[in-house]
Amino acid sequence: MTQEQGKVRIEQLSREIEDHNYRYYVLAKPVISDFEFDKLLEELITLENKFPDLVLPTSPSQRVGGQITKEFETVKHKYPMLSLGNTYSEEELRDFDERIHKIIPGEKVEYVCELKFDGVAIGVSYSNGIISRGITRGDGVQGDDVTANVKTIRSIPMILQQGDYPSEFEIRGEIIMHRKDFNRINEQREDIGEIAYANPRNFASGTLKLQDSAEVAKRKLDCYFYALYGDFHFKTHFESLAKAEQWGFKISKEIKLCSSLDEVFDFINHWGKKRDTLGFDIDGVVIKVNSYRQQEELGFTAKSPRWAISYKYKAASVSTLLESVSYQVGRTGAITPVANLTPVLLAGTTVKRASLHNADQIEKLDLHEGDTVFVEKGGEIIPKITGVDLMQRKQGSRSIIYIKNCPECNTPLDRIEGEAIHYCPNESGCPPQIVGKLEHFASRKAMNIDGLGSETCDLLFKENLVRNVADIYSLTEENIASLERMGSKSAANLIAGIEKSKEVPFERVLFAIGIRYVGDTVAKKLARYFKSMDAIQHSSLEELAGAPEVGEKIAQSVHHWMKQKNNIDLINRLKAAGLQIAIHHDNNSFVSDKLKGLSILVTGTLTKYKREEIKEVIEKNGGKAASSPSAKTSYVLAGDDPSTGKIEKAEKLKIPIITEEQFNEMIAN
Repeated sequence: MTQEQGKVRIEQLSREIEDHNYRYYVLAKPVISDFEFDKLLEELITLENKFPDLVLPTSPSQRVGGQITKEFETVKHKYPMLSLGNTYSEEELRDFDERIHKIIPGEKVEYVCELKFDGVAIGVSYSNGIISRGITRGDGVQGDDVTANVKTIRSIPMILQQGDYPSEFEIRGEIIMHRKDFNRINEQREDIGEIAYANPRNFASGTLKLQDSAEVAKRKLDCYFYALYGDFHFKTHFESLAKAEQWGFKISKEIKLCSSLDEVFDFINHWGKKRDTLGFDIDGVVIKVNSYRQQEELGFTAKSPRWAISYKYKAASVSTLLESVSYQVGRTGAITPVANLTPVLLAGTTVKRASLHNADQIEKLDLHEGDTVFVEKGGEIIPKITGVDLMQRKQGSRSIIYIKNCPECNTPLDRIEGEAIHYCPNESGCPPQIVGKLEHFASRKAMNIDGLGSETCDLLFKENLVRNVADIYSLTEENIASLERMGSKSAANLIAGIEKSKEVPFERVLFAIGIRYVGDTVAKKLARYFKSMDAIQHSSLEELAGAPEVGEKIAQSVHHWMKQKNNIDLINRLKAAGLQIAIHHDNNSFVSDKLKGLSILVTGTLTKYKREEIKEVIEKNGGKAASSPSAKTSYVLAGDDPSTGKIEKAEKLKIPIITEEQFNEMIAN
């Protein structure tokens, strides 16, 4: 292919890919499969690698990230990003309405009601229809230039189609993370023994400031836009949003033009009851005067516009006494501080404890012994301490100082540079780490050893029968049957479960041994790339980092773990016990490509397969096991007693629903 031919094809592919991005991420109406999309992107990247001088800043390939930003430039906003005044009651909102009518008496006022996204404000500038800059709110006067990271968000257009927009303008919106993506990431963190992130908003904010844009791309942020700035001639705000949507920007469908305050209250009350049905978090409703002429007449205070206000939903909140702070040790040694509270009723449940996350959070709250603290339910689910009642603080009370030594084994704690979590490094001698590793090893997603639950793991450790996962394979019926609450039948069942675990494929063995940062997905990638434990053990740091979806951080963790003498001994013992430490022909992780490019959601109980087995079958035949129905889901495989919510959503999205028998026919022969 000549350079000229390459130029034509690159331009064609870029237009086609951006159109598919728009259809999927903005319209939620894809017209091709994930596999077909990936092939187009793969072709584009191949051509750009062949003709590097043809790569444009607006190329769809930039959405996969890769640019490293060591320091974010501080940029002054052309139009200040002012905050909005808050109101929490109907009375305060009526006061807002009265103030407006005093300034513009006798005029009819329309309001636009919009959801108040709980995310990160962003201003995105365009020059001649091409994205030029993305700036965070900062202090409202100036913010950080995060353009490289903004470009990875697929719902933000890189280049606009022809339109009647000015040559230079800015559009503002809110960057959010959908709950399903947040939950997926937290599940992956729990798989690798890491502490879950607190909430989607903070996670989205932290993601936007990551130095590696490739990592930002993996986290699947989204963006809804809500305001235009520049040389426009619209008469109303509602009109401007409709036009922005025509130009290709993602505008929320949940917007209402209200001709009276009663209609505003209807909107507020509706979403106050329905906000949990959204796939993302909101914390209120924004109310804006619709007419730009009236907005101009109303003007601004020093901090906020007089023509807009936010109505914030009250979070369920109570105050109670902080009795103590204790510290939990996870299987990877991660330390989680926990606030122990005087029991208090909150949103229908009794709350006794709340996570304090890390040392930075304790310092930020400035917690003292015996403080009276305010507790809310974050996202209406997880209790969190939001502040301290300083009026109730006892004189002379001492600050809560984060521990320096492990509460279980007294080993001095480590804190990795750039991370918020403290760790106990004594992984082979710290009791909760050992028991945690045993539980993880035996868990359903790992070795799936029947009869080896948390209580049994704890018992085996206390009786000094097991000190690491290899010891499990030295157990006998005799020494198990003699334990309290066990007996000969339980012992026989456990030994049978241990014996059956020797059939578990290599990728799950690799996940089960509990290397930090190696969840089940990474374990599969490593296993399929290197084929054997021996190959991984003898790989260099560079070779490990070159494996798909691994990267430097995971590679360093795997490389360090594999070089430790006690871990080498552990692998040798597992090998001698007969575990699968390589991919063999008879348990090859790839069977066929009959489900290639298909995303299949399973709901309900199946006859032939357990939940983890059906997931493996889908993946071994080239498909992807989905966790929830979406526009990208190809089929829903419904067994007995399926989730009503998932079936209803699938029907709404017109996703084909298949039986177990139909699925078996798809992968037959």
